[in-house]
Amino acid sequence: MQQTSPDNHENTGKSPVAIVIVNYNAGAFLAKCVATIMQTADSVVIVDNASTDTSLLALAGRFQNEPRLNVIHNSSNLGFSAGCNIGLDATDTPYVLFLNPDCQLEKQSLTCMLQVLESDPQIGMVGGYLVNPDGTEQGGGRRKIPTPWRAFVRATGLHHLSKFWPGLFPDFHLHRQPLPDQPVEVEAISGAAMLVRRHAIQEVGQWDENYFLHCEDLDWCMRFRQHGWKIMFVPDAKIVHYQGACSKSRPFFVAWHKHKGMVYFYKKFFRQQYPGILMNLVAVGVWLRFSITVLYSALYYFAKFLRPKHET
Repeated sequence: MQQTSPDNHENTGKSPVAIVIVNYNAGAFLAKCVATIMQTADSVVIVDNASTDTSLLALAGRFQNEPRLNVIHNSSNLGFSAGCNIGLDATDTPYVLFLNPDCQLEKQSLTCMLQVLESDPQIGMVGGYLVNPDGTEQGGGRRKIPTPWRAFVRATGLHHLSKFWPGLFPDFHLHRQPLPDQPVEVEAISGAAMLVRRHAIQEVGQWDENYFLHCEDLDWCMRFRQHGWKIMFVPDAKIVHYQGACSKSRPFFVAWHKHKGMVYFYKKFFRQQYPGILMNLVAVGVWLRFSITVLYSALYYFAKFLRPKHET
């Protein structure tokens, strides 16, 4: 495919950005998300993974006869990576914003991200300033790659020593650090909001569909950096993320795929760098974490079920 000049939109007035949203039972969040970005995009592609709620009905009711909106219906839930690739194939713009349906961009956020992406041809993707509904910064928007050692440091609590020995006990979460006053290069951003250069995708490859849910964004960040592409975090691009809106109804299903993705991620990128016994310990640690997560959730829901219901 011929590479499109990043400046073409300045002459044509056409936005160089298409937005891909993978939806699965996002409810009212989907239409709200689309409303925040519809006026700043060339097109919006919704890839629906066989939702059973009213999210698509609400979307259709709010955006009737909108020519820039394209809804693709999957007959089953194919997962996030596969959905992103389907949406990507349905676009032809030089830049693509992959956006979760439970995200809401502030008015100038996409413009800020686009300006950074176009400022340097070596920048492959940019992410915005993800915040919780209460305004606090959300983890994952800017981070380091969680290598096996960094994951061990985090899991054991040794990351608290990073203030004294940051090189020995690093923490891959960066959201507790002061917010930078300008865009900065980072190792990884969140797949909740990724503005990506199509030319970079053509070199790096599409999303890895071996991931169903979670860790696919880390995988892509790893591959982008391996090919020499920069990843930028843009603090002026504020994005409110109602994290978990699409997955809270199925916590065990989500936890299973999250931990399965973690094991695959570590094997894919680090099995040649670390001894086999260490990689096995990492896998054991991941599944132990999964077991604890499931046990905690089961006890929580059991206690909630047994809690006396007060009459209204």
